[in-house]
Amino acid sequence: MTDAAEATAGRTGRRGRSGGGAARRAERSAVSVETARYIARNIPDFEVLDAAALEVIETNAETVLEEIGVVFSDNPEALELWRQAGANVTGDRVRIPRGLARKLCATAPARFTQHARNPERNVEIGGRNLVLAPVYGPPFVRDASGGRRYATIEDFRNFVKLGYMSRWLHHSGGTVCEPTDVAVNKRHLDMLLAHMTLSDKPFMGSVTAPERARDSVEMCEILFGKDFVAENTVMTSLININSPLTFDGIMMGALEVYARANQACIISPFIVGGAMAPVTVAGTLTQVLAEVLAGVAYSQLVREGAPVIVGAFVTSIDMNSGAPTFGTPEASLITYGMGQIVRRLGLPYRSAGGFCGSKLPDAQAGYESANSLQTGLMAGVNFMLHACGWLEGGLVASYEKFVMDADQLGALHQLAGGVDASTTGQAMDAIREVGPGGHYLGCAHTQENFKTAFWRSGLFDYKPFETWAEEGGRDTEALARAKVATLLETYRQPPLDPEIAQRLTDYVEAKKASMPDSFS
Repeated sequence: MTDAAEATAGRTGRRGRSGGGAARRAERSAVSVETARYIARNIPDFEVLDAAALEVIETNAETVLEEIGVVFSDNPEALELWRQAGANVTGDRVRIPRGLARKLCATAPARFTQHARNPERNVEIGGRNLVLAPVYGPPFVRDASGGRRYATIEDFRNFVKLGYMSRWLHHSGGTVCEPTDVAVNKRHLDMLLAHMTLSDKPFMGSVTAPERARDSVEMCEILFGKDFVAENTVMTSLININSPLTFDGIMMGALEVYARANQACIISPFIVGGAMAPVTVAGTLTQVLAEVLAGVAYSQLVREGAPVIVGAFVTSIDMNSGAPTFGTPEASLITYGMGQIVRRLGLPYRSAGGFCGSKLPDAQAGYESANSLQTGLMAGVNFMLHACGWLEGGLVASYEKFVMDADQLGALHQLAGGVDASTTGQAMDAIREVGPGGHYLGCAHTQENFKTAFWRSGLFDYKPFETWAEEGGRDTEALARAKVATLLETYRQPPLDPEIAQRLTDYVEAKKASMPDSFS
């Protein structure tokens, strides 16, 4: 594809099409929003498992698949595919001979590009890269003025706008909150329309039913063009495994739709340690590996070469209350260990996020989220869902925490760059110029590099105490509240060919009119 065609695609959402005068006028009047390129790590991965431990876990996972097996419920097609592949199928239990799942996994790509409607926002998932996406799935939202309440489609659109305006987020995400004022069987249409029209970053598809996955593919065919979607990955969607060791028909039905369409799936166990997996790190890693081997292998039975991401959503549990806990040492060890295992599989890795159990964007939320975010960076994660906005164990999407977390993602970018050992980084000219007893503020090296020398928060207060007090003594939540307001006030919709926008709207309206509302 030529550079000119790529530029055209960014304006229209369809490759190789001019978009017409209306699209070009919209582009000229649009506000430019800077988004940092996805992170390319220049630091080593942190590894906690030695060779012997890795061997034991991998051997035990194969034993689980061969002797205990996994369940593919309500899915005769999956059972038949496994039977043809050589698995032992009894009822809905699939026992996979040692080595078969790993052999099937070998056909999945080590890395792939997810295309955005603006090609400048494309992301490459895998290798040394890290792509950051926002919170996913909360039924509630919270802001400083309205408190905790059920999410609406207006909230959803606001979060898509905040994600588009956030420099450090590379991805628009998926269900950034559940719009409970829209019928369950129709809300995926409104959510996809918001991602496609209010942002030009990559996004996720619907997985709550196979037919909703098909709707997602069809809407992408309108946005990108049918031929382009057939040949390229334009969606990444979350397929959760019902741990322990169960693959339900709804999630697998969505996976089948996406795999056949060459669209990527995050195949991810949903683990609460002590409830859905053993209480030990090695035991949990064994179960997680067995589940992802089976899930990735099945995607390759559906379509060889279908893009996948190995997921590991893991948290621990408070043994007194039964509540999930976040940012804990055990979860970090599992995240690190799974990173080593996934790299040995040669596949992209999804884990970590801005996890916390706190009810408010407070100190608890900050500590827990920082632990989880740093762990994800050091563990070699390639796709980080829930990177910003997560509150109350994932039940709440918080406006203030969204911008607080998004600001801190800038620190991950800076840390991932590693140490500059070039001539500029060595700074020998500065050391010579200043000499003993001087200071570096006015030296030539500082003057040349001060603008990029240190990461600086775009949210935190660095003013002297007197100035801070005169301005109202605002804490971080208050600063974040003001930031949210500013971002939403200055938001401008990215340009999209009006014809494509109208076709998307018509599709959504026709689909919604074709069925009665269902809230179950």
